[in-house]
Amino acid sequence: MWTRVKIFLRLIKFEHTVFALPFAYLGMILARKSLPSPGVFFWVTAAMGGARTAGMLLNRIIDRPIDAKNPRTQDRPTVTGEFSLRNAWLATGAALLVFFISVKMLNDLCFKLSFVALFLLTTYHTVKRFSFLCHFALGLVLAAAPLGGWIAVTGHFAWTPVILSLAVLFWVAGFDVIYSLQDVDFDRMHGLHSIPARFGEKAALRVSEYSHLATVFFLALFGCVAGLGVLYWAGVLAVAILLKAEHLLVPEDNFSRIHTAFFTINGWIGILLLIFTFLEIY
Repeated sequence: MWTRVKIFLRLIKFEHTVFALPFAYLGMILARKSLPSPGVFFWVTAAMGGARTAGMLLNRIIDRPIDAKNPRTQDRPTVTGEFSLRNAWLATGAALLVFFISVKMLNDLCFKLSFVALFLLTTYHTVKRFSFLCHFALGLVLAAAPLGGWIAVTGHFAWTPVILSLAVLFWVAGFDVIYSLQDVDFDRMHGLHSIPARFGEKAALRVSEYSHLATVFFLALFGCVAGLGVLYWAGVLAVAILLKAEHLLVPEDNFSRIHTAFFTINGWIGILLLIFTFLEIY
């Protein structure tokens, strides 16, 4: 049983949950500048877990033929048979059920917008088949986290969290460009689209750098609009330092430390910003 659980967690890259979840929590605590109720906290966590799990499983199902050809992804459980396609579809259905129940328990607007989220979750995987803007399509999916957290608490749309969502969009797009450097030759050979495959590695790193500059800009703009103080700004500074370190780890002539840049550094960005913002408010 435990072996199957480990296979499932490896399949959905459970550790990558730290990318979006802290920003959903940021949206929650910034909406009222107070702690949300335990019920809201629980259902937002459940909704994020369900949506992310469904999205990753759909990615594995849709990309299975491609993953089987790529040496980097040939050990994925859906390719090796450790996790069957039937079980992957069943798990996707269960994850979506958790997602829809969770947003229904939050408020009507969350439930209505869940269908937009479902569209994004089921289509972003296919963008790389026709456009190099696929990195920004992925960014758009995760950018829903802070806005969703905000709406979960308030029950209505606001423009302020959109600024934070834009920061997330460019952050995710920037690190996904770096991650895709691993597959440049494979993507070109199989007609897949990405910024590195289209414009080359050097140009791709520039796009990633500009995207992360945009991230810091929108985080700063959000701090001004939301009237946040010195501790939040310390968090923004920490994010800027980590993003700079990420690019120093991946010079133009050496991509061997992409995994460290992708997971270790980006995993801390949302967590640190959440901690500093929490301290700022409380």
